[in-house]
Amino acid sequence: MTLLRQARALPNLLTLVRVIAIPFLVKAMLHRREEVALLIFVVAGATDAVDGRLARRLNQSTKLGQFLDPIADKLMLSTLFLTATYIGLVPLYVTVLVFARDVGILLIATLLFFSHTMRDFRPSAIGKTNTLVQIFTMLLVMVTAVRTTPELSHLRHSLLVMIAWLAPLSAAQYAWVVIHRIGTEPLEAL
Repeated sequence: MTLLRQARALPNLLTLVRVIAIPFLVKAMLHRREEVALLIFVVAGATDAVDGRLARRLNQSTKLGQFLDPIADKLMLSTLFLTATYIGLVPLYVTVLVFARDVGILLIATLLFFSHTMRDFRPSAIGKTNTLVQIFTMLLVMVTAVRTTPELSHLRHSLLVMIAWLAPLSAAQYAWVVIHRIGTEPLEAL
């Protein structure tokens, strides 16, 4: 299937909707419209949940989709963490860890994808846990910006600490897998 046909597949179009939603999400957060940001984030999350199921059901799973879907997730979450830090909702150290991990993974994955070295980008259990904690944390950050309780604030803080541990741990695991796989698979065009 050509790259253009892959791009037109419905699941990949849903991934594109998620990417297009990012500037609107940032604008809502910068204007302290957390309710709007929360709605956009939930809708974007719904497209993320649906695109994979549709790809399997419609037999439209593509290499492009397997590559773009996690990139869309990382772009959205990294941008949200940067924006939340800018407006004072998330500590800088957490965002630096999230951003460093995601940028590193994106750069390495892109290099390996285009070099045809490693096309299998299945996330690990730690990586999935890290992403789920980041998503839940962002939801909680937006909710607590609108209305909070001491319990919700404590939960938000605990999740931010968890991210501070999970982000470097999952980055290290990803690096180990890449190094191990590069050592056992031939490099084609690096």
